[in-house]
Amino acid sequence: MGATAFDHPFLSGLVGDEETSAWFTAEADIRAMLHFEAALARAEAIHGVIPEPAAQTICAACAAFSTDLPALRAATARDGVAVPELVRQLRAAIGDASPHVHVGATSQDVIDSSLMLRLKPIAFVLAARLAALELRFAELHQAFGDRPLMGRTRMQAAIPITVADRLRAWHAPLRGYRETLTALRFPLQFGGAAGTLDKLGEKAATVRSSLAQELGLVDIQQWQSQRAVIAEFAGLLTLISGSLGKFGQDVALMAQAGDEIGLTGGGASSAMAHKLNPVAAETLVALARFNATQISAIHHSMVHEQERSGAAWTLEWLVLPQMAISTGAALRLAHELAGNLSRLGSADP
Repeated sequence: MGATAFDHPFLSGLVGDEETSAWFTAEADIRAMLHFEAALARAEAIHGVIPEPAAQTICAACAAFSTDLPALRAATARDGVAVPELVRQLRAAIGDASPHVHVGATSQDVIDSSLMLRLKPIAFVLAARLAALELRFAELHQAFGDRPLMGRTRMQAAIPITVADRLRAWHAPLRGYRETLTALRFPLQFGGAAGTLDKLGEKAATVRSSLAQELGLVDIQQWQSQRAVIAEFAGLLTLISGSLGKFGQDVALMAQAGDEIGLTGGGASSAMAHKLNPVAAETLVALARFNATQISAIHHSMVHEQERSGAAWTLEWLVLPQMAISTGAALRLAHELAGNLSRLGSADP
């Protein structure tokens, strides 16, 4: 039994998204954290912070490492983060090279950089789904765009419009979201204990630059207590799911009217065999409202005390994965719903 609908044994079939969820598993997080540790060793060896043979040993150990998850869980309950125990286990596996593991880094560097390494492919997944949905809307425009439709304002009949006019409202925001996603710069977090990289001295900037290059992340000034990068990503998620919610709401209302739309693939009713419920459309509305609610928590999580906040940071972990998964699910459902539109507007052009 899942703790949330997103990983629930059957509710996840409605609101979950396997491709997005895969980047928030423990395995994906640990893999990204070990990727950070290996890349850090390579970057520090390049600049003479640690010996090259030690870096090679660390990289090999990270590639073959098997985590003791029960110990990691118990340590996280004690320490508030998984990294101290993960580093302890990694050092135990490495042996003589263990003093050269994690040099100059802190837990937040590992966790935040792991997050960026996982949000980056999620952004490409979302962008690809937006492109597919844009293509489907273009197909609907070609098939039905010239047909008449009653325009409605404030839920009341207004003036005649065409299907193209309504499609434009569904389609117009998507390209901008897709372009924003593909242009996002995912930054490395590497600041050490208090954001100053004090243990690396004059080599701090060059090691950070090399580490960013190793990880495929952007080298910017540390951002451990400035969380705008998280809030901006979450805000984009709410925009995407909000626009898809508008699409879902419109389809649900058109299905209620009955003569404005042909919709296949609806959901069955346990009491009324004749019904085909617009489940995907309704779920798009629910996911939009869910994300609109969660963004408040992300904005609260921007309030970090001094150089690092445990409370605000933990709040991000509770909220951001669900927002990303719900947006992935919304795009999946929107494409399914758009594919099930067999007619828009009047049957007679």
